[in-house]
Amino acid sequence: MSLLKVENVSKTYSAHQALSNVSMEIPEKTIFGLLGPNGAGKTTLIRIINQIIEADQGSILFDGSPLNLEHIRNIGYLPEERGLYKKMKVGEQLVYLGQLRGLSMKESSKRAKAWCQKLNIIDWWGKKVEDLSKGMAQKIQFVATVMHEPQLIILDEPFSGFDPVNANLIKDEILELREKGATIIFSTHRMESVEQLCDHVAMINKSEKILDGPKIEIKEQFRDGTYYVEYKEGMLKNGDGFEVVDTEDIGRGLKRSLIQFKADGNPNELLKSLIGQVEIHSFVERIPSMNDIFISLVKENPDLVEA
Repeated sequence: MSLLKVENVSKTYSAHQALSNVSMEIPEKTIFGLLGPNGAGKTTLIRIINQIIEADQGSILFDGSPLNLEHIRNIGYLPEERGLYKKMKVGEQLVYLGQLRGLSMKESSKRAKAWCQKLNIIDWWGKKVEDLSKGMAQKIQFVATVMHEPQLIILDEPFSGFDPVNANLIKDEILELREKGATIIFSTHRMESVEQLCDHVAMINKSEKILDGPKIEIKEQFRDGTYYVEYKEGMLKNGDGFEVVDTEDIGRGLKRSLIQFKADGNPNELLKSLIGQVEIHSFVERIPSMNDIFISLVKENPDLVEA
């Protein structure tokens, strides 16, 4: 079942087409990766979902009902451009933001303190936001996003500013939120995070949706018949139906080659041919990463792709 359904949404700014007839469904209790190069239209779609701006045409259903102002309390939004009141103390700010999302002062304080304990920032409760490091402020913003337990959580580049330890801490929290029933839209340029976290993926490019589906099925769709082979005794040469793309020494007298085979070929046939040439130690299909897929789909616009 889908928590959010986007139907034929379009948006134009002056002469710029930001979204063009975009439709997608975000399944409930999943992490949904919203991907695309800079300027593709991702942020515009997120702002429409948050009712910051309106679509020119199309509609959005939230849990089966047309999106309206009442749904705001069921959405948590962490924007890429963070926005905290720098002169306010951490605790006061979190309690205030929780009240804006419908919590009582008592409940807001209780939840904010519990989250600050969980993320090891309770010692900063009485400090002003301007005194925090960037990473610490990121944690505060994350708490403000999730503490009212929204059905839908929208995270735009949530790991920006975090060191590896705190990035892993937030990743664990995101996974736990999904396990507790939250639906999460996750927008990022970090493809390794997409690999680790996302169940479903959609990609927008030049205002149009160009990819949509479960991550496993998408990766299966882009299999290209390449294999990594580790071996010793000799050197692999091109054979019937396959080509040696690259070879490197990996130590212990072993070499590793990347082999291009027919995408629909039987790997047993390839392995049989390779065994006739060298002593095989490892034979593994190279499944394309989300980064490979991302780049291949937007390669017509290489200047827009971020590493």
